[in-house]
Amino acid sequence: MQRSAPRPSRSRTRTRLRMLACAAVPVMIVAAGCSSDSGSDSDSSKDKPAASTSKEATKVAPAKFTSLPADPCKSIAAKTTADLVPKAKDKSGSAGKSSDITTRGSCSWNGLDDNGVEGSQYRWLDISFMRYDSDEGIGSGQDRAAEYYKKEVAKARATEGAKGTKATPAAGVGTEATAITYSLSKTGETFGYATVVARSENVVITLTYNGAGYAGAKSPAASDLVKGATKATKEAVAAVPAAAK
Repeated sequence: MQRSAPRPSRSRTRTRLRMLACAAVPVMIVAAGCSSDSGSDSDSSKDKPAASTSKEATKVAPAKFTSLPADPCKSIAAKTTADLVPKAKDKSGSAGKSSDITTRGSCSWNGLDDNGVEGSQYRWLDISFMRYDSDEGIGSGQDRAAEYYKKEVAKARATEGAKGTKATPAAGVGTEATAITYSLSKTGETFGYATVVARSENVVITLTYNGAGYAGAKSPAASDLVKGATKATKEAVAAVPAAAK
């Protein structure tokens, strides 16, 4: 008995028919529609939405303080400046120049308490304010002020020619504060220095108080300088929010 040839499977038949159909059409159409057994005639990737290349700008917290004391010389009580600089040349202080008083300001006092043969005492007090706004491209006012605060502390600690430099936290002064003390020789005398750098949110206050004794008088003790500088800085810190009212 002669065996009949096996019939091709349905799937093989469909494949052969598909190949014959593809051979009958132009090459470009074959490439587009017959190159795949999936039956798809379009690139599925084209149906996918394009990935967004833009990123939403990072939001930063608004600056807490939008201004500074209009007159930095009045940020410290007159009684306090009179105690720290008894014989100030200008009791009301000498304000520094500023192109924008809402961003920066400064004031200083200095004087010599001359007691003749019993010696004299010289004192210098100065204060400066620096305020930072928030900027989405740079950062929040608070963060920017924190960076400046660190730089001011480092600057005071690195004072050229300073001896016996010590830095300690100044508790209860603004958001954060550091007191730096050291001695410095100039004009033939040894001056004692106390610098307090304080940050109140987005504002940085740097206050320096120094003095020396002349004609045999003793120079002020570091502890007295720090005490006076800290008191004056607290008043200046309190003057910042008061200026916004």
